[in-house]
Amino acid sequence: MSGLDWAGLLRAGLSRLHLRPAEFWALTPWELALMLGVAPGEAPMDRARMDALLRQYPDGKEQADG
Repeated sequence: MSGLDWAGLLRAGLSRLHLRPAEFWALTPWELALMLGVAPGEAPMDRARMDALLRQYPDGKEQADG
């Protein structure tokens, strides 16, 4: 099994996008995601970005006593 919800994707393509079955099966997964409004995610955080965030938001013991 591929792990994809093919029944759900087919249902979305046919009912929500009003595609014909042949049109649905001719799409690439990227095209289908684009049509469904699923934006591709950002690239995973790399070490340089993590280091920049750590400099910007350091873990410190400075806490306001309230």
